[in-house]
Amino acid sequence: LGEIVTTIPTIGFNVETVEYKNISFTVWDVGGQDKIRPLWRHYFQNTQGLIFVVDSNDRERVNEAREELMRMLAEDELRDAVLLVFANKQDLPNAMNAAEITDKLGLHSLRHRNWYIQATCATSGDGLYEGLDWLANQLKNKK
Repeated sequence: LGEIVTTIPTIGFNVETVEYKNISFTVWDVGGQDKIRPLWRHYFQNTQGLIFVVDSNDRERVNEAREELMRMLAEDELRDAVLLVFANKQDLPNAMNAAEITDKLGLHSLRHRNWYIQATCATSGDGLYEGLDWLANQLKNKK
């Protein structure tokens, strides 16, 4: 947080602990490449919050993102997890806005889950803190 990191697509996973608003987040960055998606479920235990990052500019794969999100949310270990969706890459001219991503991901169908969508641009940091504020408040309220 507060630093720009040049990233390459995650192969495997990265784990980092981040302090924000007196909450210690253990962040598991699991890659989105389809070959390793079956491994995601091994990281679900004790998950209280899920941040799902969507490439808002990738209209061709948004249905695939929806399928993966719904598959994850169906897992028993994630039944109580709150969901934060980052609609990322909002700086790009053809990016879908948060309302369009909400529709494409079917978020309104998640009636028994606390969820929030935040438009973001990871390279500039726009929207990241607003999303994390929501997540921090949700996790504090669950205690």
